[in-house]
Amino acid sequence: MSIVRDVGLAPAGRRKIEWAMNRMRVLSSLVSEMESEKPLAGISVGISLHLEAKTAALAISLERLGARVSITSSNPLSAQDDVAAALSQMIYRVYAWRGETDSEYEENHRRVLADGPHIIVDDGADLSVMAHSMGIAGRVFGATEETTTGVLRFRAMERDRALGFPVIAVNDAKSKHLYDNRFGSGQSVVDGVLRATNVQIGGKRVVVLGYGWVGKGVAERFRGLGARVIVVEVDPFKALEAYMDGYEVMGSMDAAKLGDIFVTCTGNIKVLTDQHFRVMKDGALLANAGHFDVEVDVKALRSMATSEDEVRPNVREFVMPDGRRLYLLGEGRLVNLVAADGHPIEVMDLSFATQLLSVLYLVRNRGRLERHVYTLPDELDEEIARRKLRIEGVGLDSLTEEQKRYLESWR
Repeated sequence: MSIVRDVGLAPAGRRKIEWAMNRMRVLSSLVSEMESEKPLAGISVGISLHLEAKTAALAISLERLGARVSITSSNPLSAQDDVAAALSQMIYRVYAWRGETDSEYEENHRRVLADGPHIIVDDGADLSVMAHSMGIAGRVFGATEETTTGVLRFRAMERDRALGFPVIAVNDAKSKHLYDNRFGSGQSVVDGVLRATNVQIGGKRVVVLGYGWVGKGVAERFRGLGARVIVVEVDPFKALEAYMDGYEVMGSMDAAKLGDIFVTCTGNIKVLTDQHFRVMKDGALLANAGHFDVEVDVKALRSMATSEDEVRPNVREFVMPDGRRLYLLGEGRLVNLVAADGHPIEVMDLSFATQLLSVLYLVRNRGRLERHVYTLPDELDEEIARRKLRIEGVGLDSLTEEQKRYLESWR
């Protein structure tokens, strides 16, 4: 049976899910075309994603195509209890609630694996890594991975010859990272900071640490609200790109002295540490946009503080020995999902359509894929973009035969 916090919250959660599904037109169009065929009949799918309304729409879509779906949340603070309650009445199994302890988080992942998934839909690779550690990876046909962090873990497993099944790197699809990581993170991270703090953005110095697709989107959206954005990078090409995009670029210690708001976007560990905390201004806000809560060194922050207190929902005040106050948002976890609703619906429509096609690709190619990390075939990736354009009524030009010949010729 499903395990959620309060089934009485289901009506509110159902309304959230309906609101999302009505706006996920790419995903729903794919389901409508294939629903009668039931291409996932007999397939069990285990999901570890941030459990909110858009994720619920994906789980429901998979079941409409014949799958049996079990789901948990990929972050202890990102599950929405009303959505989990509603979803528990709409799919096979739900194991999730907001505020899980570390042991509860692990146990819910074990419950999903105990349901015997043939396909894993992962966000950060925790479910898949657990399947390997439990020795049951051989029962899994394959997995799909939503995030940069998870793809890095899977590629490390492949490098070490530890990967037990094929993986589709959904994050690497153009229909995902070009839109989800940039436009989705850009809007939702700003949304999370605003909901948590209610501060003005215009005129403030915002330090964005990491200028990958997530960092680009975050920097762009904060600048759009009038912030003076500083970018911190370790990659010389990304640093040069940020500089030519018009941002200030400097080292993290120099930026630490200037920033009013800090957002980590790297996927790496200890990006903001005690060295930075010692020189930050009174009132600085610390937020994380990376998958795991390792980018802001919360342990160091806590050990330095003379006191700490929750001053607003999702805002924790740490008082330094010299009286300065630093504010950690969302416990250092993904601020856009802890303090807000995550990426916009229309963005996740593209990402979860990519997830759906990736699951179908793994099922249709069972036994023909090696234990490697793959990208979604270009023709499937492109189909999502073309479908989105058609749905939005956006025209697309095409090459003439003469133009095609010209591009293919060397004469």
